[in-house]
Amino acid sequence: MVNPTGFLEIERRDRPYRPVRERLKHWGEFVEPLPTGEVRRQGERCMDCGIPFCHNGCPVNNLIPDWNDLVSRDQWRAALERLHRTNNFPEFTGRVCPAPCEAACTLNLDDDPVTIKTIECEIVDRGWREGWIVPQCADRGTGKRIAVVGSGPAGLACAQELARMGHAPTVFEKADRIGGLLRYGIPDFKMEKGLIDRRVAQMEVEGVIFRTGMEVGATVSVERLMDDYQCLVLAGGAEQPRDLPVPGRELGGVHFAMDYLVQQNRRVAGLSEQGEPITALGKHVVVIGGGDTGSDCIGTANRQGAASVTQLEILPQPPLKEDKGVSWPYWPMKLRTSSSQEEGCDREFAVVTRRFVGDGEVRALECERNGETFEIKADLVLLAMGFTGPPPGGIVDKAGVRIDSASPYATPRDGIFACGDMRRGQSLVVWAIREGRECAAAVDEWLKVREATQ
Repeated sequence: MVNPTGFLEIERRDRPYRPVRERLKHWGEFVEPLPTGEVRRQGERCMDCGIPFCHNGCPVNNLIPDWNDLVSRDQWRAALERLHRTNNFPEFTGRVCPAPCEAACTLNLDDDPVTIKTIECEIVDRGWREGWIVPQCADRGTGKRIAVVGSGPAGLACAQELARMGHAPTVFEKADRIGGLLRYGIPDFKMEKGLIDRRVAQMEVEGVIFRTGMEVGATVSVERLMDDYQCLVLAGGAEQPRDLPVPGRELGGVHFAMDYLVQQNRRVAGLSEQGEPITALGKHVVVIGGGDTGSDCIGTANRQGAASVTQLEILPQPPLKEDKGVSWPYWPMKLRTSSSQEEGCDREFAVVTRRFVGDGEVRALECERNGETFEIKADLVLLAMGFTGPPPGGIVDKAGVRIDSASPYATPRDGIFACGDMRRGQSLVVWAIREGRECAAAVDEWLKVREATQ
Protein backbone atom coordinates (compact mmCIF):
# COMPACT_ATOMS: atom_id res chain seq x y z
CA MET A 1 0.00 0.00 0.00
CA VAL A 2 1.41 3.34 -1.01
CA ASN A 3 -0.47 5.10 1.80
CA PRO A 4 -1.66 2.85 4.67
CA THR A 5 -3.64 5.71 6.23
CA GLY A 6 -5.13 7.03 2.99
CA PHE A 7 -8.66 6.11 4.02
CA LEU A 8 -8.28 8.41 7.04
CA GLU A 9 -6.68 11.32 5.22
CA ILE A 10 -8.42 11.44 1.82
CA GLU A 11 -12.11 12.20 1.39
CA ARG A 12 -14.21 10.13 -0.97
CA ARG A 13 -14.74 11.90 -4.26
CA ASP A 14 -16.79 10.49 -7.12
CA ARG A 15 -17.43 11.52 -10.73
CA PRO A 16 -19.79 14.50 -11.00
CA TYR A 17 -22.73 14.84 -13.37
CA ARG A 18 -23.23 17.67 -15.80
CA PRO A 19 -26.09 20.02 -14.83
CA VAL A 20 -29.59 18.65 -15.42
CA ARG A 21 -30.65 21.49 -17.72
CA GLU A 22 -27.61 20.89 -19.90
CA ARG A 23 -27.75 17.10 -20.12
CA LEU A 24 -31.46 17.00 -20.94
CA LYS A 25 -30.66 18.72 -24.24
CA HIS A 26 -28.72 15.79 -25.68
CA TRP A 27 -28.45 11.98 -25.67
CA GLY A 28 -24.75 11.66 -24.88
CA GLU A 29 -23.11 10.52 -21.65
CA PHE A 30 -23.07 13.19 -18.95
CA VAL A 31 -20.78 11.75 -16.27
CA GLU A 32 -17.63 13.85 -15.95
CA PRO A 33 -14.36 11.92 -15.42
CA LEU A 34 -12.19 12.79 -12.46
CA PRO A 35 -8.69 14.18 -13.09
CA THR A 36 -6.08 11.43 -13.23
CA GLY A 37 -4.35 12.65 -10.09
CA GLU A 38 -7.60 12.54 -8.15
CA VAL A 39 -8.30 8.98 -9.31
CA ARG A 40 -4.85 7.99 -8.00
CA ARG A 41 -5.71 9.56 -4.64
CA GLN A 42 -9.00 7.67 -4.55
CA GLY A 43 -7.04 4.47 -5.11
CA GLU A 44 -5.01 5.31 -2.00
CA ARG A 45 -8.20 5.10 0.07
CA CYS A 46 -8.34 1.31 -0.41
CA MET A 47 -7.43 -0.41 2.87
CA ASP A 48 -6.25 -3.66 1.19
CA CYS A 49 -8.40 -5.52 3.74
CA GLY A 50 -7.26 -8.87 5.05
CA ILE A 51 -10.64 -10.16 3.91
CA PRO A 52 -11.57 -8.14 0.80
CA PHE A 53 -15.35 -8.26 0.95
CA CYS A 54 -15.46 -6.32 -2.33
CA HIS A 55 -14.40 -9.56 -4.07
CA ASN A 56 -17.56 -11.30 -2.92
CA GLY A 57 -19.64 -8.23 -3.66
CA CYS A 58 -18.42 -8.21 -7.27
CA PRO A 59 -20.12 -10.87 -9.43
CA VAL A 60 -16.97 -11.30 -11.59
CA ASN A 61 -14.74 -11.34 -8.48
CA ASN A 62 -12.63 -8.42 -9.69
CA LEU A 63 -9.18 -8.14 -8.06
CA ILE A 64 -10.14 -4.76 -6.69
CA PRO A 65 -7.47 -4.14 -4.03
CA ASP A 66 -4.79 -5.14 -6.57
CA TRP A 67 -5.72 -2.57 -9.17
CA ASN A 68 -6.55 0.08 -6.58
CA ASP A 69 -2.98 -0.23 -5.30
CA LEU A 70 -1.50 -0.17 -8.81
CA VAL A 71 -3.47 2.96 -9.70
CA SER A 72 -2.28 4.66 -6.53
CA ARG A 73 1.30 3.89 -7.67
CA ASP A 74 0.60 5.28 -11.18
CA GLN A 75 0.99 1.80 -12.71
CA TRP A 76 -2.03 2.05 -14.99
CA ARG A 77 -1.08 -0.56 -17.54
CA ALA A 78 -0.52 -3.19 -14.86
CA ALA A 79 -3.87 -2.20 -13.32
CA LEU A 80 -5.53 -2.71 -16.69
CA GLU A 81 -4.03 -6.19 -16.97
CA ARG A 82 -5.41 -7.10 -13.52
CA LEU A 83 -8.82 -5.69 -14.42
CA HIS A 84 -9.04 -7.69 -17.64
CA ARG A 85 -8.19 -10.93 -15.84
CA THR A 86 -11.74 -11.12 -14.52
CA ASN A 87 -13.79 -8.70 -16.66
CA ASN A 88 -13.89 -8.67 -20.46
CA PHE A 89 -15.74 -5.36 -20.71
CA PRO A 90 -15.00 -3.05 -17.76
CA GLU A 91 -16.01 -0.01 -19.81
CA PHE A 92 -19.58 -1.42 -19.77
CA THR A 93 -19.68 -2.20 -16.07
CA GLY A 94 -17.84 1.03 -15.23
CA ARG A 95 -20.87 2.85 -16.62
CA VAL A 96 -23.97 0.76 -15.92
CA CYS A 97 -23.13 -1.50 -12.95
CA PRO A 98 -24.82 -0.52 -9.65
CA ALA A 99 -21.50 -1.32 -7.94
CA PRO A 100 -22.36 -4.00 -5.35
CA CYS A 101 -18.61 -4.02 -4.68
CA GLU A 102 -18.91 -0.56 -3.11
CA ALA A 103 -21.77 -1.73 -0.92
CA ALA A 104 -19.46 -4.53 0.29
CA CYS A 105 -16.44 -2.24 0.85
CA THR A 106 -15.31 -2.19 4.48
CA LEU A 107 -15.36 1.62 4.38
CA ASN A 108 -19.08 1.43 3.58
CA LEU A 109 -19.62 0.57 7.23
CA ASP A 110 -19.15 4.32 7.64
CA ASP A 111 -20.99 5.22 4.37
CA ASP A 112 -17.67 6.16 2.81
CA PRO A 113 -16.69 3.35 0.39
CA VAL A 114 -13.83 3.50 -2.10
CA THR A 115 -15.00 4.81 -5.49
CA ILE A 116 -14.35 1.42 -7.08
CA LYS A 117 -16.58 1.92 -10.10
CA THR A 118 -14.97 5.26 -10.98
CA ILE A 119 -11.46 3.81 -10.70
CA GLU A 120 -12.43 0.81 -12.82
CA CYS A 121 -13.85 3.01 -15.56
CA GLU A 122 -10.81 5.29 -15.64
CA ILE A 123 -8.44 2.31 -15.89
CA VAL A 124 -10.11 0.91 -18.98
CA ASP A 125 -10.83 4.29 -20.60
CA ARG A 126 -7.17 5.19 -20.21
CA GLY A 127 -6.23 1.80 -21.65
CA TRP A 128 -8.15 2.61 -24.81
CA ARG A 129 -6.73 6.14 -25.00
CA GLU A 130 -3.17 4.88 -24.66
CA GLY A 131 -3.61 2.06 -27.18
CA TRP A 132 -2.90 -0.64 -24.61
CA ILE A 133 -6.03 -2.65 -25.44
CA VAL A 134 -5.31 -4.75 -28.50
CA PRO A 135 -6.63 -8.06 -29.87
CA GLN A 136 -5.42 -11.14 -27.98
CA CYS A 137 -5.28 -13.87 -30.59
CA ALA A 138 -4.76 -17.52 -29.71
CA ASP A 139 -1.42 -18.99 -30.81
CA ARG A 140 -3.14 -21.96 -32.45
CA GLY A 141 -6.67 -22.88 -33.42
CA THR A 142 -8.50 -26.00 -32.32
CA GLY A 143 -10.77 -26.20 -35.34
CA LYS A 144 -13.81 -26.44 -33.05
CA ARG A 145 -16.72 -24.29 -34.22
CA ILE A 146 -19.22 -23.00 -31.64
CA ALA A 147 -22.48 -21.16 -32.36
CA VAL A 148 -23.35 -18.50 -29.78
CA VAL A 149 -26.93 -17.25 -29.97
CA GLY A 150 -27.30 -13.71 -28.65
CA SER A 151 -24.84 -10.82 -28.64
CA GLY A 152 -25.56 -9.26 -25.25
CA PRO A 153 -22.85 -9.17 -22.57
CA ALA A 154 -23.14 -12.92 -21.85
CA GLY A 155 -22.84 -13.93 -25.50
CA LEU A 156 -20.00 -11.49 -26.16
CA ALA A 157 -18.01 -12.58 -23.09
CA CYS A 158 -18.51 -16.24 -23.95
CA ALA A 159 -17.47 -15.75 -27.57
CA GLN A 160 -14.37 -13.74 -26.68
CA GLU A 161 -13.19 -16.31 -24.16
CA LEU A 162 -13.77 -19.16 -26.63
CA ALA A 163 -11.81 -17.34 -29.35
CA ARG A 164 -8.89 -16.75 -26.99
CA MET A 165 -8.90 -20.48 -26.18
CA GLY A 166 -8.37 -21.15 -29.88
CA HIS A 167 -11.91 -22.13 -30.81
CA ALA A 168 -13.92 -20.60 -33.65
CA PRO A 169 -17.12 -18.98 -32.29
CA THR A 170 -19.82 -17.47 -34.46
CA VAL A 171 -22.28 -15.08 -32.77
CA PHE A 172 -25.82 -15.03 -34.17
CA GLU A 173 -27.88 -11.89 -33.46
CA LYS A 174 -31.46 -11.39 -34.64
CA ALA A 175 -31.20 -7.58 -34.57
CA ASP A 176 -29.41 -5.54 -37.21
CA ARG A 177 -26.52 -4.62 -34.91
CA ILE A 178 -24.46 -6.38 -32.26
CA GLY A 179 -24.93 -5.72 -28.55
CA GLY A 180 -28.32 -7.05 -27.44
CA LEU A 181 -29.79 -4.87 -24.70
CA LEU A 182 -26.45 -3.07 -24.41
CA ARG A 183 -27.21 -1.73 -27.89
CA TYR A 184 -30.95 -1.14 -27.89
CA GLY A 185 -32.05 -1.39 -24.24
CA ILE A 186 -29.63 0.88 -22.38
CA PRO A 187 -29.98 4.55 -23.39
CA ASP A 188 -27.02 6.32 -24.94
CA PHE A 189 -26.91 8.84 -22.10
CA LYS A 190 -25.85 5.96 -19.83
CA MET A 191 -23.59 4.15 -22.31
CA GLU A 192 -22.70 5.37 -25.79
CA LYS A 193 -22.69 2.66 -28.42
CA GLY A 194 -19.23 3.30 -29.83
CA LEU A 195 -18.00 1.38 -26.80
CA ILE A 196 -19.66 -1.75 -28.19
CA ASP A 197 -18.37 -1.19 -31.73
CA ARG A 198 -14.82 -0.88 -30.43
CA ARG A 199 -15.01 -4.24 -28.63
CA VAL A 200 -16.66 -5.93 -31.62
CA ALA A 201 -13.77 -4.77 -33.84
CA GLN A 202 -11.30 -6.23 -31.33
CA MET A 203 -13.17 -9.53 -31.20
CA GLU A 204 -13.34 -9.84 -34.98
CA VAL A 205 -9.53 -9.70 -35.16
CA GLU A 206 -9.40 -12.33 -32.40
CA GLY A 207 -11.44 -14.65 -34.61
CA VAL A 208 -15.07 -14.13 -33.58
CA ILE A 209 -17.51 -14.13 -36.50
CA PHE A 210 -20.69 -12.04 -36.18
CA ARG A 211 -23.93 -12.71 -38.04
CA THR A 212 -26.65 -10.07 -37.66
CA GLY A 213 -30.25 -10.35 -38.84
CA MET A 214 -30.13 -14.08 -38.06
CA GLU A 215 -32.89 -15.22 -35.72
CA VAL A 216 -32.13 -18.78 -34.69
CA GLY A 217 -35.34 -20.77 -34.82
CA ALA A 218 -36.69 -18.58 -37.64
CA THR A 219 -33.98 -17.50 -40.11
CA VAL A 220 -31.89 -20.58 -39.35
CA SER A 221 -32.98 -23.68 -37.45
CA VAL A 222 -31.45 -25.05 -34.28
CA GLU A 223 -30.89 -28.38 -35.99
CA ARG A 224 -28.94 -26.73 -38.81
CA LEU A 225 -26.62 -25.15 -36.28
CA MET A 226 -26.21 -28.47 -34.47
CA ASP A 227 -25.20 -30.01 -37.81
CA ASP A 228 -22.71 -27.25 -38.66
CA TYR A 229 -21.16 -26.59 -35.24
CA GLN A 230 -19.66 -28.72 -32.50
CA CYS A 231 -21.93 -27.16 -29.90
CA LEU A 232 -24.45 -24.39 -29.31
CA VAL A 233 -24.56 -21.71 -26.59
CA LEU A 234 -27.91 -20.06 -25.81
CA ALA A 235 -27.29 -16.52 -24.56
CA GLY A 236 -30.42 -14.80 -25.80
CA GLY A 237 -31.48 -13.12 -22.56
CA ALA A 238 -34.78 -12.97 -20.69
CA GLU A 239 -36.74 -10.98 -23.24
CA GLN A 240 -40.35 -11.71 -22.25
CA PRO A 241 -41.67 -8.60 -20.45
CA ARG A 242 -43.99 -8.94 -17.46
CA ASP A 243 -47.44 -7.71 -18.48
CA LEU A 244 -50.17 -5.99 -16.45
CA PRO A 245 -53.44 -7.72 -17.41
CA VAL A 246 -55.94 -5.29 -15.91
CA PRO A 247 -59.03 -3.72 -17.55
CA GLY A 248 -58.08 -1.22 -20.25
CA ARG A 249 -54.78 -2.89 -21.11
CA GLU A 250 -55.78 -2.77 -24.79
CA LEU A 251 -55.97 1.04 -24.87
CA GLY A 252 -53.61 2.98 -27.09
CA GLY A 253 -50.68 4.60 -25.36
CA VAL A 254 -49.90 1.62 -23.10
CA HIS A 255 -46.57 0.08 -24.12
CA PHE A 256 -43.87 -2.20 -22.83
CA ALA A 257 -40.83 -0.23 -21.72
CA MET A 258 -38.44 -2.05 -23.99
CA ASP A 259 -40.48 -1.22 -27.10
CA TYR A 260 -40.14 2.41 -26.12
CA LEU A 261 -36.42 2.31 -25.27
CA VAL A 262 -35.41 0.31 -28.34
CA GLN A 263 -37.21 2.77 -30.61
CA GLN A 264 -35.45 5.79 -29.11
CA ASN A 265 -32.05 4.11 -29.26
CA ARG A 266 -32.63 3.45 -32.94
CA ARG A 267 -33.53 7.11 -33.46
CA VAL A 268 -30.32 8.21 -31.77
CA ALA A 269 -28.37 5.84 -34.03
CA GLY A 270 -30.09 7.26 -37.12
CA LEU A 271 -31.93 4.01 -37.84
CA SER A 272 -35.56 3.36 -38.75
CA GLU A 273 -37.89 3.21 -35.74
CA GLN A 274 -39.62 -0.08 -36.60
CA GLY A 275 -43.28 0.04 -35.59
CA GLU A 276 -45.70 2.67 -34.35
CA PRO A 277 -43.76 5.74 -33.17
CA ILE A 278 -43.81 6.15 -29.40
CA THR A 279 -42.90 9.53 -27.95
CA ALA A 280 -43.36 11.34 -24.65
CA LEU A 281 -43.31 14.82 -26.19
CA GLY A 282 -45.88 16.99 -24.42
CA LYS A 283 -47.45 13.98 -22.67
CA HIS A 284 -48.14 13.03 -19.08
CA VAL A 285 -46.07 9.87 -18.71
CA VAL A 286 -46.57 7.16 -16.10
CA VAL A 287 -43.85 4.54 -15.66
CA ILE A 288 -44.97 1.41 -13.81
CA GLY A 289 -41.97 -0.23 -12.21
CA GLY A 290 -39.23 1.08 -9.94
CA GLY A 291 -36.13 -0.65 -11.32
CA ASP A 292 -33.39 0.29 -13.76
CA THR A 293 -35.61 -0.11 -16.83
CA GLY A 294 -38.17 2.24 -15.34
CA SER A 295 -35.40 4.73 -14.56
CA ASP A 296 -34.20 4.56 -18.17
CA CYS A 297 -37.75 5.35 -19.30
CA ILE A 298 -37.80 8.43 -17.05
CA GLY A 299 -34.55 9.79 -18.47
CA THR A 300 -35.73 9.13 -22.02
CA ALA A 301 -39.15 10.74 -21.46
CA ASN A 302 -37.59 13.87 -19.96
CA ARG A 303 -35.24 14.22 -22.92
CA GLN A 304 -38.17 13.84 -25.31
CA GLY A 305 -39.97 16.72 -23.61
CA ALA A 306 -42.62 15.05 -21.45
CA ALA A 307 -45.14 17.34 -19.73
CA SER A 308 -44.76 15.29 -16.54
CA VAL A 309 -43.34 11.95 -15.45
CA THR A 310 -44.67 9.80 -12.61
CA GLN A 311 -43.14 6.52 -11.50
CA LEU A 312 -45.22 3.92 -9.67
CA GLU A 313 -43.70 1.27 -7.43
CA ILE A 314 -45.84 -1.53 -5.97
CA LEU A 315 -43.56 -1.93 -2.92
CA PRO A 316 -43.52 0.42 0.06
CA GLN A 317 -40.89 3.15 0.15
CA PRO A 318 -37.66 1.66 1.52
CA PRO A 319 -35.78 3.30 4.40
CA LEU A 320 -33.45 6.21 3.69
CA LYS A 321 -30.57 4.37 5.35
CA GLU A 322 -29.88 0.70 5.91
CA ASP A 323 -28.94 -1.00 9.17
CA LYS A 324 -25.27 -1.80 8.54
CA GLY A 325 -25.21 -4.40 11.28
CA VAL A 326 -27.87 -6.38 9.44
CA SER A 327 -27.11 -5.77 5.76
CA TRP A 328 -23.35 -5.25 5.31
CA PRO A 329 -21.52 -6.55 3.25
CA TYR A 330 -24.57 -7.48 1.19
CA TRP A 331 -26.56 -5.26 -1.15
CA PRO A 332 -28.81 -3.21 1.15
CA MET A 333 -32.47 -2.36 0.75
CA LYS A 334 -32.64 1.42 0.98
CA LEU A 335 -34.05 4.36 -0.96
CA ARG A 336 -31.92 5.17 -3.99
CA THR A 337 -32.34 8.02 -6.44
CA SER A 338 -31.00 7.48 -9.94
CA SER A 339 -29.61 10.22 -12.16
CA SER A 340 -32.77 9.98 -14.28
CA GLN A 341 -35.02 10.38 -11.24
CA GLU A 342 -32.97 13.45 -10.28
CA GLU A 343 -33.84 14.95 -13.66
CA GLY A 344 -37.50 15.14 -12.75
CA CYS A 345 -40.25 12.71 -11.77
CA ASP A 346 -42.84 12.13 -9.07
CA ARG A 347 -42.25 8.84 -7.27
CA GLU A 348 -45.22 7.02 -5.77
CA PHE A 349 -44.77 3.93 -3.57
CA ALA A 350 -47.11 1.13 -2.45
CA VAL A 351 -49.35 1.77 -5.47
CA VAL A 352 -51.38 -0.91 -7.24
CA THR A 353 -52.76 -0.15 -10.72
CA ARG A 354 -56.36 -1.39 -10.93
CA ARG A 355 -57.26 -0.35 -14.47
CA PHE A 356 -56.38 1.89 -17.39
CA VAL A 357 -59.01 4.52 -18.11
CA GLY A 358 -59.76 5.94 -21.55
CA ASP A 359 -61.76 5.76 -24.78
CA GLY A 360 -59.51 4.22 -27.41
CA GLU A 361 -56.49 6.00 -25.92
CA VAL A 362 -55.40 5.95 -22.30
CA ARG A 363 -56.12 9.13 -20.34
CA ALA A 364 -55.65 8.04 -16.72
CA LEU A 365 -54.79 5.19 -14.36
CA GLU A 366 -57.08 4.09 -11.58
CA CYS A 367 -54.82 3.17 -8.68
CA GLU A 368 -55.10 2.04 -5.07
CA ARG A 369 -52.93 2.61 -2.02
CA ASN A 370 -53.79 1.40 1.46
CA GLY A 371 -57.41 0.90 0.44
CA GLU A 372 -57.74 4.38 -1.05
CA THR A 373 -58.61 4.65 -4.76
CA PHE A 374 -57.36 7.56 -6.86
CA GLU A 375 -56.59 8.49 -10.49
CA ILE A 376 -53.36 9.63 -12.14
CA LYS A 377 -53.47 11.50 -15.44
CA ALA A 378 -51.63 9.65 -18.21
CA ASP A 379 -51.25 9.99 -21.98
CA LEU A 380 -48.42 7.46 -22.17
CA VAL A 381 -47.97 4.45 -19.88
CA LEU A 382 -44.75 2.44 -19.92
CA LEU A 383 -44.72 -1.04 -18.34
CA ALA A 384 -41.29 -1.61 -16.75
CA MET A 385 -42.04 -4.43 -14.33
CA GLY A 386 -39.21 -6.74 -15.27
CA PHE A 387 -38.97 -9.85 -17.42
CA THR A 388 -40.21 -13.38 -16.95
CA GLY A 389 -37.70 -15.30 -19.10
CA PRO A 390 -37.17 -16.31 -22.72
CA PRO A 391 -40.18 -15.78 -25.03
CA PRO A 392 -42.58 -18.75 -25.25
CA GLY A 393 -42.15 -20.62 -28.52
CA GLY A 394 -38.68 -19.14 -28.96
CA ILE A 395 -35.27 -20.73 -29.29
CA VAL A 396 -35.37 -22.55 -25.95
CA ASP A 397 -38.56 -24.36 -26.93
CA LYS A 398 -37.28 -25.00 -30.47
CA ALA A 399 -34.04 -26.41 -29.10
CA GLY A 400 -36.09 -28.82 -27.00
CA VAL A 401 -34.25 -28.06 -23.77
CA ARG A 402 -35.21 -27.13 -20.25
CA ILE A 403 -32.98 -24.52 -18.63
CA ASP A 404 -32.55 -24.61 -14.87
CA SER A 405 -30.52 -21.89 -13.15
CA ALA A 406 -29.62 -24.37 -10.42
CA SER A 407 -27.91 -26.62 -12.97
CA PRO A 408 -24.49 -26.18 -14.60
CA TYR A 409 -24.18 -24.35 -17.91
CA ALA A 410 -24.74 -27.55 -19.90
CA THR A 411 -28.40 -28.29 -20.64
CA PRO A 412 -29.88 -31.81 -20.61
CA ARG A 413 -29.39 -31.94 -24.39
CA ASP A 414 -25.81 -32.89 -25.19
CA GLY A 415 -23.92 -30.11 -26.94
CA ILE A 416 -26.24 -27.27 -25.94
CA PHE A 417 -25.25 -24.80 -23.23
CA ALA A 418 -26.96 -21.74 -21.78
CA CYS A 419 -25.77 -18.64 -19.95
CA GLY A 420 -26.74 -15.11 -18.95
CA ASP A 421 -30.29 -13.97 -18.29
CA MET A 422 -31.63 -16.87 -20.36
CA ARG A 423 -30.23 -19.21 -17.70
CA ARG A 424 -30.40 -17.25 -14.42
CA GLY A 425 -33.27 -14.85 -15.13
CA GLN A 426 -33.08 -11.07 -15.51
CA SER A 427 -30.00 -9.70 -13.84
CA LEU A 428 -27.09 -7.28 -14.13
CA VAL A 429 -24.65 -6.79 -17.00
CA VAL A 430 -21.83 -7.83 -14.68
CA TRP A 431 -23.59 -11.12 -13.88
CA ALA A 432 -24.04 -11.74 -17.62
CA ILE A 433 -20.30 -11.26 -18.17
CA ARG A 434 -19.51 -13.75 -15.42
CA GLU A 435 -21.99 -16.26 -16.85
CA GLY A 436 -20.49 -15.92 -20.34
CA ARG A 437 -16.97 -16.47 -19.05
CA GLU A 438 -17.90 -19.51 -16.99
CA CYS A 439 -19.98 -20.96 -19.81
CA ALA A 440 -17.00 -20.67 -22.16
CA ALA A 441 -14.91 -22.65 -19.66
CA ALA A 442 -17.64 -25.30 -19.48
CA VAL A 443 -17.79 -25.54 -23.29
CA ASP A 444 -14.00 -25.85 -23.50
CA GLU A 445 -13.98 -28.68 -20.96
CA TRP A 446 -16.83 -30.47 -22.77
CA LEU A 447 -14.94 -30.25 -26.06
CA LYS A 448 -11.78 -31.69 -24.49
CA VAL A 449 -13.66 -34.60 -22.92
CA ARG A 450 -15.53 -35.26 -26.16
CA GLU A 451 -12.29 -35.28 -28.18
CA ALA A 452 -10.58 -37.57 -25.68
CA THR A 453 -13.40 -40.14 -25.83
CA GLN A 454 -13.81 -40.20 -29.60
